[in-house]
Amino acid sequence: MNLRKKRSPARLLLKFISARRLVSVGGIVFFLLILFSLTGTLFSPYDRDEINIAEIQSPPGNGHILGTDELGRDIFVRLVHGGRISLSVGIIAMLIQVVIGVTLGSVAGFYGGIYDSVIMRLTDVVMCFPFFVIALSVAALTGPSFRNVILIIGLLGWPSMARVVRGSILSLKNTEFIEAARALGLTRREILFRHLLPNSVGPIIVYGTLNIAYAVMLEASLSFLGLGIAQPQPSWGTMLSAAQSMNILQRCSWMWIPPGLMVFLTVMSINFIGEGISEIFHSTGRDNS
Repeated sequence: MNLRKKRSPARLLLKFISARRLVSVGGIVFFLLILFSLTGTLFSPYDRDEINIAEIQSPPGNGHILGTDELGRDIFVRLVHGGRISLSVGIIAMLIQVVIGVTLGSVAGFYGGIYDSVIMRLTDVVMCFPFFVIALSVAALTGPSFRNVILIIGLLGWPSMARVVRGSILSLKNTEFIEAARALGLTRREILFRHLLPNSVGPIIVYGTLNIAYAVMLEASLSFLGLGIAQPQPSWGTMLSAAQSMNILQRCSWMWIPPGLMVFLTVMSINFIGEGISEIFHSTGRDNS
């Protein structure tokens, strides 16, 4: 007989976070990035698209915290606005992927049969093509814009989420507590929404978190190639596109290092958070087993 004292999930979560410094650091860094993107304009008097011909490609100084770009625009202010765009793309695209992936994955896993066959064949078709190549092709056809980037990433990135949810539903739907729910007379909808999906929330949160980082990277890649966010609206990817010029790459490092550092910090912090959440759910499951 197991006489171990059960600990609450909240206490397990707090204990794990305190024991894993990388998780805490990732959360702090991501919070600071969001805070910077929301309040950074308070520290500079310049407007986002304000052009100053007399200060083109000026290094940091003279009131410009991070210098100016090829049009004399303040890089610090554009970095702040670029953070709002890049982080918004990541979060909104992730939400689209979660909605589509969870819906299709739960239907395929729970109902099976023809539903499973059709949905999984559709998933296979989407996944069999190189994601970035398709994203580039669609972006070239639709043109660069904030809305198009979100839709491209969100509508092409759901198959992995659908597969994860389907696998989780399949592993749970024949367990004893689901059989007990059927014996109690619960409907299929009640079993799915009250038991199966709540018990699948761990993988959904983990993959959703990691997909934010992937969406930020994909937006930066598309914008770097001129197919993401349309100018003059800044994003970290559009600011990185300045590095395509060898002259800027060698002599104006202040124009491309800050946005590159922001993308790096965002991706790393989200990966730390995602891996930490995964470990939390795994350790909680082992402790409660």
